[in-house]
Amino acid sequence: MTFKQTVQQTVKRTTGKQPVNQPVQPLKHYDGYRSFQHLTPGKHYKPYQLPGTERYQSTYDLKLTEAEERIFDTLLKYYPIVSLRDHGFIVPKNPDDIIPYCRQLHTAYDYEGLARSGIDVIFENFMDGISLITSQNGLKWNDVILTLGIRYCDIAKQDTVYIAHTYQDLLKAKQSNRMAILPSLEAASILENEVDRVDVLYGLGIRCMGITYNDANTLGSGLTEPHDGGLTKFGRKVVERMNQLGMVIDISHCGDRTSLDVIEASEAPVMITHAGARGVWNSPRMKPDVVLQKCAEKGGVIGVCAAPNTTLSAKNPNDHNLESVMEHVEYLIDLVGIDHVGLGPDTFFGDHVALQNEFDAMLSLHDSHGNQEYESFPYVTGLENPTEAMSNMIKWLIKKNYKVLDIEKIIGGNALRILEGILV
Repeated sequence: MTFKQTVQQTVKRTTGKQPVNQPVQPLKHYDGYRSFQHLTPGKHYKPYQLPGTERYQSTYDLKLTEAEERIFDTLLKYYPIVSLRDHGFIVPKNPDDIIPYCRQLHTAYDYEGLARSGIDVIFENFMDGISLITSQNGLKWNDVILTLGIRYCDIAKQDTVYIAHTYQDLLKAKQSNRMAILPSLEAASILENEVDRVDVLYGLGIRCMGITYNDANTLGSGLTEPHDGGLTKFGRKVVERMNQLGMVIDISHCGDRTSLDVIEASEAPVMITHAGARGVWNSPRMKPDVVLQKCAEKGGVIGVCAAPNTTLSAKNPNDHNLESVMEHVEYLIDLVGIDHVGLGPDTFFGDHVALQNEFDAMLSLHDSHGNQEYESFPYVTGLENPTEAMSNMIKWLIKKNYKVLDIEKIIGGNALRILEGILV
């Protein structure tokens, strides 16, 4: 069964109707550039079949009234929209191609798709966790450096997205009708025991870095470790250096004890760029109330994730959709206050679950989802890709009668407040 057929069958089963196929015009400037079009496929790199326009599929039609549409249009036009985690990465159409595809430098990036999203700023890690150019297991120094270099090269050939280094760079996105990419890393595992590598990464444009991924590293324990030893001595050196340089610290994949240690050790606010609330869905991938509260008390922001099989809800564990994801948003608003809530959907283009399956063992993805029983779906209804995810989250807030200024905080204002104080 093709990816498109899977999408159509699942949407019909979960929503009772066929997917919406209305064409979506780019909301941002798009100059027509396709990833690596300056090279010759087959000569300079091995091409793989990619999903077609179905990768922009709208899986849920959230209808707005005329008055609500005006509010939505106003938000898109005047208020900065920040995704604390999303990707331009395109997954190959054939799941068997995923691993060999990720073993080469030239993985495709979807500039048109990002332009359709209307997002102004994206925390983008360029899928560094699945880069296998030199390593069998990813998250290695050479892989990350090569991935950054090749992506920067491709970005230099187009005019839809640009690399942001400072707070002022972020503000230019709305003004120029382009998208600012804030280079990030999923985890600091690539540092090994070399603290000066933090400076090197900053010099290469990295402005946000996770402390750990799901497994432990030299800095601390990931969220799948049965015994969380907390932030290590080396980890404290890294936190200090990141504070000194002006780099955002992310604890999305850290264990609970390590998360609390990082929050305490950091002089600057700490971000949880893409996670959710364990009070809504009891899995290691979600954060317990104490971590969420401590993060907020330090001035941090929590971005709500929408990756498949993550931000589910105990109220309906067999239907991962927009409603379950936004339940995490409302839980966080009640728990820590609206000034500390953001959005980090963590979507990309193509079959997210197929990619999860291929990298499950290497990245401990299944372990991160915990032992809760749920039915695995091929995508999250209404949040399948960047072209619909952020828009539907904003529309949902409008439908729930949130005030415009409160929506502005959630969709970007809170994140920018922190970034203004950290980025230099």
